[in-house]
Amino acid sequence: MSHLPLWPIVLPLLGAALALFLEHRRFGWTARRWAAWALMALQGVAVAAVVARVADGRVEAYLLGDWPARLGIALMADRLSGWMLAVTWLLGAACLLHACAGWDRRAPHFHAFFQLQLMGLNGAFLTGDVFNLFVFFEVLLSASYGLLASGGRGLRLRGAFHYVAFNIAASAVFLIALGLIYGLLGSLNMAELSARIGQVPPAQAGLVKAAFGLLLVVFCAKAALLPLYLWLPETYARAPAAVAALFAVMTKVGLYAVLRVSTLLLGAQAGLLAGFARPALLWLGAGTLVVAALGVLGSARLRLMVGYLVIWSAATLFVAFALGQAQTIGAGLYYLAHSTFVAAALFLIADLIRRRRGAAGDDKAVVAPLPGRAVPGTLFLIAAVSAAGLPPLSGFLAKAALLSAVPPAQTPLVWSVVLLSSLLVIIGLSRAGVRLFWRLPAQVEQAECEQPVPARARPQETWATVLLLAYGVAMTAFAAPLMRYTDAAGAQMLDAAGYTGELRAAPSVLRAP
Repeated sequence: MSHLPLWPIVLPLLGAALALFLEHRRFGWTARRWAAWALMALQGVAVAAVVARVADGRVEAYLLGDWPARLGIALMADRLSGWMLAVTWLLGAACLLHACAGWDRRAPHFHAFFQLQLMGLNGAFLTGDVFNLFVFFEVLLSASYGLLASGGRGLRLRGAFHYVAFNIAASAVFLIALGLIYGLLGSLNMAELSARIGQVPPAQAGLVKAAFGLLLVVFCAKAALLPLYLWLPETYARAPAAVAALFAVMTKVGLYAVLRVSTLLLGAQAGLLAGFARPALLWLGAGTLVVAALGVLGSARLRLMVGYLVIWSAATLFVAFALGQAQTIGAGLYYLAHSTFVAAALFLIADLIRRRRGAAGDDKAVVAPLPGRAVPGTLFLIAAVSAAGLPPLSGFLAKAALLSAVPPAQTPLVWSVVLLSSLLVIIGLSRAGVRLFWRLPAQVEQAECEQPVPARARPQETWATVLLLAYGVAMTAFAAPLMRYTDAAGAQMLDAAGYTGELRAAPSVLRAP
């Protein structure tokens, strides 16, 4: 049994402990940052090894403590897990680069919280057990509470309190759902649940549907599906830039859980529960697309607009996953990586613009000078084209792949909401670009006299933004192999029997209880 699936979880845990140790005053910031980058490099090696191991379709099972899966904790790595681990590591490296420009000095325990956040994310993508999915959710949420509140006051702290209260309520519902599922089916291991759920008698089907309905509500709340999205825009808009950029992957954790449950547990093998809630997710995803696009159009501040773009991308993924086809899931996974990188880049660009505009901040309604606007203007243009799904960047390729794979019965709904919402987003991004970068000369001259000298961005922060946008360009250049991988991941997701068989073929070596 290979220990490989364990390393993406253990390394950030060790990194968090090392970061706390290095916070002693006898160690300087140079040592802390070198340690953080050394741990990131090791995690990169571990993630690359996991991706290489599962790329051929193998499902890697790891029995923690060598207990059989039905009794102990199992980690499972497949193509989907590898894809999510790679997206998280690439995003984390760019966010760490941005934070090391100076924000990490202002936020107490930043590097420890950052490593714990990576541990929670990696664990959620690797666990083969619903209860430990809850555990890793709590780890990443606890770290996110610290990252969000560190160094903040006023409106940021108020947003952090709303975020904490909302997620604690969601976690309570999560626990209730887990209790119901365990009581009804006798296991929380995903593979075991997948095998048992098809044998649910008609008399119990209603209760089991209620339990899984609660579970999906929690995941939809994490992924900001209509009407559970209201907490996200203001919270993300008030977060520090590096933290907001890292949070771009948080909604994707909820979407990952929805995809895993809807295919592995509620797929074709689920008997009376086959396809449960899938039509509702499709319609709610379509509604969220329109509402989020209207939010992009009407947002008064740039960072708030990016928050609505995060919701819009999550809604696109809900639609792609709810269609339940291997090609739509594959297109959705490609879009997931693209949308995560571009949303993170837009949060960093919004911060560059806010700091250059001085007291005007990122308020689009205020006419203010933007010194050195060539760099943020160019970055914003590339990010806007990519986020809106215009050719030739990866957003366009993902949307084209998704729309071409929509089944005929859902074509009128999906095409209309995707294209209409995309048009609204293009208008919203164009208005933001015009208001921020294209001012009337008389207005600018008057505003220049009223504005204080703005703070300049550090080059390292600009390079972090360039790195995120470069990911999107690389995804465009290597679209063919990446889409082959995501299509294969989508097909593997629909093969629940193969996933269950791989786990059962990994018996414990030392124990046979």
